[in-house]
Amino acid sequence: MSKQNDKVTVATLVIALGIIYGDIGTSPLYVLNAIVNGRVISELLILGSLSCIIWTLTLQTTIKYVWLTLKADNKGEGGIFSLYALVRRQKRWLVIPAMVGGAALLADGMITPPISVTSAIEGLRQLPNLDYIPQDTIVYIVLGIMVVLFFLQQFGTQSIGKLFGPIMFIWFTMMAVLGGSHLLDDLGIFKALSPVYAIELLTIYPKGFWILGAVFLCTTGAEALYSDLGHCGKSNIRISWIYVKTCLILNYLGQGAWLLHSHMGQVFDTGNNNVFYSIMPAWFLIPGILIATAAATIASQALISGSFTLISESMRLNLWPKLRISYPTEQKGQLYIPAINFMLFIGCCGITVYFRSSSHMEAAYGLAITLCMLATSILFANYLISRRAPSGFIYLYLTVYLIIEFSFLFANLEKFPHGGFVTLIVGGCLNVIMYVWFRSRKIKNRYVEFVRMENYIPQIQELSNDRTVPKFATHLMYMTSANNPKEIEHKIIYSILNKKPKRADIYWFVHIDTLDDPYTAEYSVDHIIPNDIIRVEFRLGFRIEPKINLMFRKVVEDLVKNKEVNITSRYESLERNNVVGDFQIIVMEKYLSQDNELPFLERIIMKLYFWLKEISLSEERGFGLDPSNVTIEKFPLIVSPLPDLNLRRIGEN
Repeated sequence: MSKQNDKVTVATLVIALGIIYGDIGTSPLYVLNAIVNGRVISELLILGSLSCIIWTLTLQTTIKYVWLTLKADNKGEGGIFSLYALVRRQKRWLVIPAMVGGAALLADGMITPPISVTSAIEGLRQLPNLDYIPQDTIVYIVLGIMVVLFFLQQFGTQSIGKLFGPIMFIWFTMMAVLGGSHLLDDLGIFKALSPVYAIELLTIYPKGFWILGAVFLCTTGAEALYSDLGHCGKSNIRISWIYVKTCLILNYLGQGAWLLHSHMGQVFDTGNNNVFYSIMPAWFLIPGILIATAAATIASQALISGSFTLISESMRLNLWPKLRISYPTEQKGQLYIPAINFMLFIGCCGITVYFRSSSHMEAAYGLAITLCMLATSILFANYLISRRAPSGFIYLYLTVYLIIEFSFLFANLEKFPHGGFVTLIVGGCLNVIMYVWFRSRKIKNRYVEFVRMENYIPQIQELSNDRTVPKFATHLMYMTSANNPKEIEHKIIYSILNKKPKRADIYWFVHIDTLDDPYTAEYSVDHIIPNDIIRVEFRLGFRIEPKINLMFRKVVEDLVKNKEVNITSRYESLERNNVVGDFQIIVMEKYLSQDNELPFLERIIMKLYFWLKEISLSEERGFGLDPSNVTIEKFPLIVSPLPDLNLRRIGEN
C-alpha cells in the first residue's frame, strides 16, 4: 500500500466509513434486543449490559484491533491471511489457526447479511398500520434484497461505491442524534461507563455470564475491520473509529435510557418491538427504516467483497482450490469469484429461510467468529515475537485476550442448540476443504522426485538437434515446482525424453514463488544453456493473480528486446521470413494411481483432494494459460508404492 492510501483527508475518512464499519456499525439494530428479549428490565441488567458493551468495544475493538493488530500490516494489507503470511515461516503449525480463523470468518459471514437486513426490515412493524405484518412478508423482502445484492456483484461497485461513505456517515450521525435525544430520559445511564456494573452483571445477575453471548454481537465486525486495512490505511481507520465509536456508544446509551424510563420492571418482548426503532420519533420511522436498510445492505456488500479477497488470498497461499476470478472494474482490489458468490448467496438465503426472524438469528450469531478472534490472537502473538517485542508484553497480551475471548466462546456455546451449530457446521466444512487442500499438497510433496538438471542437459540438447525426431514445438514450456534452479522434477524429464520424445528448439521452465508480501511482481531469468534451455522465475505477492500467459509474454518481449534470446522459428522457410516460432505449454495433470497403499486418513484426504480438483479450476486456467497452446499430459501420482508382489510363475518347461 502506498503512503497515498494512508493519507488522511475528509474524503478518505468518509470512504473509510463506507468500507470498514458496515458490520460493527449496524450492530445497534439487534444487540440490546438480543440482551433484553424475555427479561425483566432492571437497572442492573441495563447498566451492566451497557457497561459490558462499552468495555468490549474498548478492549476488543479499540485496543486489540484498532490500536494493536493494525500494526501488523503486511505492506499495507490486513486480515487473517495477511497476518499468517507474515509469520508462516516461524512455525509450521500456525497454518492451523489461520485455516480455522479464515473458515470461521467466512462461515459467520453468511449470517451477517441476513441478520442486518432482517433487523432493518423488521422496523416496518413499528409503523402504525403495519404492526401485524406477517413474518413471511419480511422473509420475502429480505430474500428479494439478497437476490439483487448478489446478482449485482458481477458488475462491481465502482459506480455506486462512492455513495457508501456518505450513506454510512448519515447512518452514524442519525444513531448519535437518536441516542443523544434520549439521554435525558435517565441521566443515571452514564453510570454504565464504569466497569463495576459489567462485573456485577457477570457475577451477581442470575445467569449473567451467558449474557456475554449477546454482548459479543457488538464487536463481531472487528475482524472485518482489520481485513479492510488495505483499502483505507491505518490512519484513516484509527481517526474515523473515534467518530464511529462515539456514535455507537451514544446510541446504546440512548436505547438503555429509554428502556429504564419506559419499561422498568416490565418483561420486554422483542416480537413486535425493536429497541432501536422505538427511540425514533413516529414521523421519522419511514426515513429511519430506509437509512437502516441502506446501511445493512452496504454492510452486506462489504462483507461479500471481503469474502472474495479472503478466498483469493487462500488460493495463492495454497489453502483453497483454484477458482475463476474476474475483475468487474479497474478499481484496485475489487474482484469477483462466481463460485464463492453463489455459495454465499445460497448460505444467506438458507439462513434467512431457516431462522426467519432476527431474534432467532441473534440466538445463533457470533459463535464461529470467536474462533476467528482466538486465531488472530495466536497469530498476532507470534507476530510480536518476530518483532522482538518484550516477552512481558506478549504474555500480558495473550493472558488478557485469551481470557476475554474464551469467556465469549463459552458464553456463545449456549447458542449451539439454538442455531449456532449451523455456522459451526458450515465453518467445519470450509475448514475441511482448506485442510484437505493443504495436507494433500504436503503428502504429494513427500514423493515428488527432483533430479539435477545438469545430468540431463546433454540429452536434452542432443534431442533438440536430432532431426530424425519430429519437432514438437519451436518453444516448449513447462511449469516447475522446483525451488532450486539447479533441479527439476523427474516427471518433466521423463515427459521430454521418455514418454514421447518432445523435440523443441528452446525449452522454457517456469517457476512461481509466492511471497509473504502482497503486491510484489518481479521475475528473474537463468540462461541454463543460452538460447536452448531457459528458466524463468516469477516472484509474486500473495494478492497477485498468476496470469502466466501475459507475464510470460512480457518476459519474452523483454528478452528479445535485450537480444538475449531469438524466438524466430527454426524451420528454414519460416526463418527466412522472420516468422516467430510457436509456443507450446505442457501441463502435467496428476491422477491417483491404483498402485498406492496409504494410511486410511491419508487415503481419504487424497480422494477428497482429487474430487475437489475435478470441480475446481483446471491447472491451465488456474495459471491463466491460453488453452489453445496447452497440451494436457496425465501422469500417475504414486505417493506410496505397494511392496513387491510375491508372484510366482507356473507351467515352466
